[in-house]
Amino acid sequence: MDFNFTDEQSMLRDTVASYLSDNYGFDARRAAIKSEAGWRPEVWKAFAEELGILGAPFSEDHGGLGGGAVENMIVMEEFGKALVVEPYMGTVVIGGGFMKHSGHAGAADVIGKIIAGEATIAFAYAEPQARYAWQDLKTTAKKDGSGYVLNGQKAVVIGAPWATHLIVTARTGGGQRDAQGVSVFLVEKSAKGVTTRDYPTVDGQRASEVTFENVSLPAEALIGTEGQGLPLVEQVMDEAVAATCAEACGVLRRLQEGTVEYTRTRKQFGQPISAFQVLQHRMVDMFIQLEQSISMTYMATIRLSEEAEARAKAVSAAKVQIGKACKFVGQNAIQLHGGMGMTDEMAIGHYFKRATMIESAFGSTDHHLARYEGLSLGKAA
Repeated sequence: MDFNFTDEQSMLRDTVASYLSDNYGFDARRAAIKSEAGWRPEVWKAFAEELGILGAPFSEDHGGLGGGAVENMIVMEEFGKALVVEPYMGTVVIGGGFMKHSGHAGAADVIGKIIAGEATIAFAYAEPQARYAWQDLKTTAKKDGSGYVLNGQKAVVIGAPWATHLIVTARTGGGQRDAQGVSVFLVEKSAKGVTTRDYPTVDGQRASEVTFENVSLPAEALIGTEGQGLPLVEQVMDEAVAATCAEACGVLRRLQEGTVEYTRTRKQFGQPISAFQVLQHRMVDMFIQLEQSISMTYMATIRLSEEAEARAKAVSAAKVQIGKACKFVGQNAIQLHGGMGMTDEMAIGHYFKRATMIESAFGSTDHHLARYEGLSLGKAA
């Protein structure tokens, strides 16, 4: 199997890396997440107009660069290195994923707005009782003429404070945990009856608790087939997990490299602590975890185009490795930096916080280990 990147993919990586190096330094990022807005719309505009990377995974027919999952992986890995908070995941990976795979009548228009930087999307799927079961829904969408009326609450909707649209999962039939009866809707955040409570997360992101109270939706708000949305959700979420793994690889690389650099300058007993063999062994183990994570992420990304079970197994296997690596590399990076590693002034603490949040994003290590086991034994995921 060829693991080499094409010239176009290498150019994409170089373009993103160069821009972030010039415009997304640690101090600038730290100032942005502490601002009232929590992000920099001008950076998002640059992603769209200067770099064109918001079109990376979309076909040329939609005005994109003709890429796919590998292009998302490249962008997300570079974003991980810089701790980018702008909503590429929610908008391009998840929002764009739903548009590409659903056959939605308005997909071309929505994708065009995503590529132009005019639409930002947040995925409102999580409910307090559901944990990682996408089909466990109390939010409902009841038929009202040709449209629907949406009621319910969603928790920890990442990127919702910046979103123009929300993609919402709701139950249109069946029982609370049934696989059948799950539907997906595209909702304008400004719609009457949509209210949010916004707050910062520990890793510098912004999220919202979102309430829907008698929100009237037109028929065209439905994404995919009514009541048959779970397979679509699972496909898009597997793509999101793979992209998160790619981001984690960028975060892990900075944790590992930053720790090696620090130990070369920090001295004890008249010599750099990098000279101590026991710490050398520790840093080698960190590097091994990084390399294993990169390999598993490549494997998961390549297999996203396979049938559902093979795709799901590959993604869960990668997420298990990523979860273990985030814990091992992150904790050792902090330990080797000493107490100063957790101070707000040092970048290493911010990378550790992001790695910690990634471990539980879209399913914890334990969840994906159980999912992989279930799929291997022929049980439901």
